[in-house]
Amino acid sequence: MENRRTFIKKSGLILSAALLPFPGCLGSTSQRKLGVALVGLGYYSTDLLAPALQKTDYCELRGIVTGSPEKIPVWQKKYGIKDSNVYNYQNMHTIADNPDIDVVYIVLPTGLHAEYAIKAANAGKHVWCEKPMARTAEECRQIIEACNKNRVKLSKGYRMQHETNTRKIMTWAETKPYGNIKKVISEAGYNGGTINPWKLKKEMGGGAIYDMGVYSINAARYSTGMEPMAVTASQSTTRPEIFTEVDETTSFQMEFPGGIIVDGKTSFGESLNQLEVTANKGWYYLKPMQSYSGVQGKTSDGKKLPPMGKNQQAVQMDDDALAIINNTEVMVPGIEGLKDIHIVQKINESATNNSKRVLI
Repeated sequence: MENRRTFIKKSGLILSAALLPFPGCLGSTSQRKLGVALVGLGYYSTDLLAPALQKTDYCELRGIVTGSPEKIPVWQKKYGIKDSNVYNYQNMHTIADNPDIDVVYIVLPTGLHAEYAIKAANAGKHVWCEKPMARTAEECRQIIEACNKNRVKLSKGYRMQHETNTRKIMTWAETKPYGNIKKVISEAGYNGGTINPWKLKKEMGGGAIYDMGVYSINAARYSTGMEPMAVTASQSTTRPEIFTEVDETTSFQMEFPGGIIVDGKTSFGESLNQLEVTANKGWYYLKPMQSYSGVQGKTSDGKKLPPMGKNQQAVQMDDDALAIINNTEVMVPGIEGLKDIHIVQKINESATNNSKRVLI
């Protein structure tokens, strides 16, 4: 049986480096806040991360990296960002000389994650990388290796693993209060609104399986506490004129140790947002399971899992900042992103080979 620990050992990645003394570790929560630079000023940075950074206790927005000069004065006026903390993609490497910036948060299209996460690591800055981690497992490995080589911490932007009800589900995977898990349904998707053009491009890491599918895959893994052994998948579209390169909808079934079956689905054409776990002594669910707020659930014996009252992104970034300040393990290391992208590639392999069963 392969669990999460054995996967890490088999991956051959040196994760013990995470607890080496790091440049910029402050050693005490009484020290100054960590300075964060956001790389990419699209929707997620503008509407979610920047506002959330105003609610954090241990980090603050101090820098930006953008290819859109017209955005610079708007951000400087709103957040008081100094001229010396403004960068573009061509001079981002010079952030190495800036003591104001401790962390670089990569919030770019997926296809650019590896390039700029590695640049940040080579600049000696801690790296927070938004999901999905990269286009391929090999790119994920390159990011991890760059962070280890430069002795900087790498955290994945998996906000759900910082959310209280999700963490309870993760704990139940170990304690099994409802008995042995038999089946899981894990679905994440949305319908309506404009799809960002890069999410329709294969070379940029577009498609539902990358954008929303990592929620379903990661939830399958943390709700069982195990790693899948095989997957069977299919992909479809109702809008072939739009989805010419990537999937609109992907359905997949993953086989886990102990006979556990996970039915997963992700889509840009359906509203999907649930995690249901069935065990031999009961069941529990989160509905919604990946929304920016209001994640809540219920159990077969009547327990309610009320929504967390705090901003998810703020909690995530404070948790990650504390790991740097106290030089402790990050809650969601890079290996988590690598494992999910490895599974994404196996799902795509199955779907493009007439739903062939593929070993993971």
